[in-house]
Amino acid sequence: MTEPLAVIVAAPGTNRDRDVAEALERAGARTERHSMQALRQSSARIRDAQMLVFAGGFSHADALGAGTVWANDVHAYLADELTAFVADGKLVLGICNGFQTLVRAGLLPGSLGHNASGSFTCRWVELERTPNDCAWTAGITEPIACPVAHGEGRYVADEATSAASAALTYGRGTNPNGSMHDVAGVTDATGRVLGLMPHPENHIEARQHPRHHRGGHGGSGLAIFEAGVRHVRS
Repeated sequence: MTEPLAVIVAAPGTNRDRDVAEALERAGARTERHSMQALRQSSARIRDAQMLVFAGGFSHADALGAGTVWANDVHAYLADELTAFVADGKLVLGICNGFQTLVRAGLLPGSLGHNASGSFTCRWVELERTPNDCAWTAGITEPIACPVAHGEGRYVADEATSAASAALTYGRGTNPNGSMHDVAGVTDATGRVLGLMPHPENHIEARQHPRHHRGGHGGSGLAIFEAGVRHVRS
């Protein structure tokens, strides 16, 4: 398989689907972007894909809580399709609002609450891979630098769940939201579903980092998409 197919799902108010498409294409995938409305009419659009990505933004203006309305749509119209998708060994990724959606749809453990600061935060952070198995982080050896932009990103779970599911943590004291144990991203029991609050798609080349000319800012977020493509090809 030379170019695995990644389907990127967009909902009213999301705005990172084009960024995700570019990151995946640079990593070696071909992409299709579909609105949630289109998938409600025909979920068969995702059956030929090997990867499914829920992009970030502010779906449905974060009405009733970030990702809540989108999660209700996913649960009502895509639950069976997503269960089969993961059971077939395929990969799912949720970024920021997409992560909130996957958690609230029950595809990932734990919950996401308002930032400990009580305010929206937009800044750069560093991510470190944990030892837990996850297809989207396999082979990553250096910290990844990427931005966050959210008001509800504080990950909360019991100790056992947090330890078993954490795939990425905030490094160098960069936890922007008060997440328990600095958790930035979590995976499910299969290791094929990943959700994370930061935006790796917004650091896929050096110039995107504000300190790129000074060095020492961590690696590119492209590594996450490359790991996913490697897993599918293998």
